[in-house]
Amino acid sequence: MATTDVVELILKDHRTMEDLLRNMRSSEADRAKALDEFADLLIAHALAEEAEVYPALKRYKKIDEEEVEHGEEEHEEGNEALLALMEVEEVGSDEWDEKLEELSEKISHHTDEEERTILNDARANVSDERRAELGAAFTRERDKQLASGCGSLDNVRKIVKH
Repeated sequence: MATTDVVELILKDHRTMEDLLRNMRSSEADRAKALDEFADLLIAHALAEEAEVYPALKRYKKIDEEEVEHGEEEHEEGNEALLALMEVEEVGSDEWDEKLEELSEKISHHTDEEERTILNDARANVSDERRAELGAAFTRERDKQLASGCGSLDNVRKIVKH
C-alpha cells in the first residue's frame, strides 16, 4: 500500500530527484527529458512543502523553526540553480555540466540537511496520524502543481524573480 506519511513521501521525492540528476549526467539517458521531469518535481515538491508541511511543522516546539526557514531559503537557491541549467542552450555542453553540478550540489546539500533536521524531528515529534494528514495535504498540493506544468521555463523564471 502506498504510504501517506509525509516524511516518507518527501524522502521518496528526494530519491527520485537523485535518480533524475544521475540521468541528467548520463550521455546514454534523455537528459532534456530528465531535466523536464526534475524541474516539475523540484518546483511542485518545494511549493507543496512550503504551502502544507513547513507551516504545520513550525508549530511544533521540538522542530527548529530556523531550520524550517533555512529550508525555504535553500529552496530559493535550488530554484535559481535550476533556472540557470534550464537556460543553457546545449544539453551536455561544458556549460550544461557546470550548471548541473551547481544544481546537484544545492539539491544534495538541502535534502541531506532537511533529512537530518526537519524530517528526523518530524518523525520523532509528530504523531503518525498527523504525518498522514500532512502527507495527504502535501500530495494534493504537489499533484495540483504538477498538473499545472509548474516546472516550465516561464514558471521557474516567475518563481525565481519573486
